[in-house]
Amino acid sequence: MENHNKNIKLVSKKNSRVILPNILTLIGVCIGLTSIKFAFDGKFELSVIAVIVASIIDGLDGRIARLISGTSKVGKELDSLTDVISFGVAPAFIMYFWSLSEIGRLGWLIALIYVICVALRLARFNVSSVGEPSWKDNFFEGVPSPAGGILVLMPLMFSLSGLNIFNVNYNFIVPAFFIITSFLLISKLPTYSLKKIIIPRTMTIFLLFGIVLFFGLLLFYTFKILALSGLVYLILIPISFFHYKKIKKQNTTDASKDENDDLEDIL
Repeated sequence: MENHNKNIKLVSKKNSRVILPNILTLIGVCIGLTSIKFAFDGKFELSVIAVIVASIIDGLDGRIARLISGTSKVGKELDSLTDVISFGVAPAFIMYFWSLSEIGRLGWLIALIYVICVALRLARFNVSSVGEPSWKDNFFEGVPSPAGGILVLMPLMFSLSGLNIFNVNYNFIVPAFFIITSFLLISKLPTYSLKKIIIPRTMTIFLLFGIVLFFGLLLFYTFKILALSGLVYLILIPISFFHYKKIKKQNTTDASKDENDDLEDIL
């Protein structure tokens, strides 16, 4: 009887570690799809918040999977599918209902192009080569899909924030954001990746304070903070490009120096 009970296992320990991150990923899918429903009902504030929540979950599921050794090929593919829905399809529908529909078929075409670029960006990411120098782990190749989804929502976030200082023509601004973001997604422009950032122990308290302050402000000034955060990210794109070039040049020089030293040792 005891042996029989030991053989009855619904889920092994290894599988349970894999299931938790995948459940989070599926929750992200549901939230991304729900954002489309909110937009269809004209609740654009809730649709934007849903995409933001989906992006937070997207950042957590992978980290949790690595932390508990629950990574899997299924999880990787599921994560990419989730990204296409939450940061490709959902933002495209939200902005189409809000603005792009006013320019007719051209608006729908722009939305389609954006979703295709998100899919291409993720496909390239999934087949990206391994064995790159460790310093390259600090950069993405092109804008990541969660950031792309938030960037195309920026005109809507500015409209909801009340920060419209000038009389903005959204029939021009929204398509421009879609086209520029689509290019950034499939480009090879290096952008900062925070996945492997190392925080010194002495700076931990300041980091925690900054996180608490950010979410506190986000709670009371939601769309203002989101809009300004999008602007900060746009400013960081050229900075990351020049930082990447500087590090690449430095590492190339060091590698050439090491090769010359090895050659001298041989001679």
